[in-house]
Amino acid sequence: MKTELCALAVTLMAGAGFAENVEEGAALYRTHCATCHGIDMDGNGPMAGVLMIKPDNLLTLSSGNSGEFPLVRVIKRIDGRDPLVSHGSPMPVYGDFFEGVDVALKTPTGQPIMTSQPVVELVAFLQSVQQ
Repeated sequence: MKTELCALAVTLMAGAGFAENVEEGAALYRTHCATCHGIDMDGNGPMAGVLMIKPDNLLTLSSGNSGEFPLVRVIKRIDGRDPLVSHGSPMPVYGDFFEGVDVALKTPTGQPIMTSQPVVELVAFLQSVQQ
């Protein structure tokens, strides 16, 4: 019964058409990401030099992935399910801000992936700036 309720919740959320606010995503980026990835999103933020792994150029995520935005990888990297050693802890280093499961996005294959609303906003912004 619990599994059926969870599946129903995922289906309802995936079809609910949660709004993606690119402007809010841009604000989140400036607050939580630009320190490492840079205001220009090129991976040259002021803290980039102290990280073990150079931050990615976030403008080229799609072009570096055969022209397809790596939605699942980006979501999992941001919300901490795919942590990076260079940060010393799961990304982001801002703790619980990006955690939580309250929205389901559909992946390119149609499968839902659960994440938080701030991650939805940030991902919408990142998708909007791809070169």
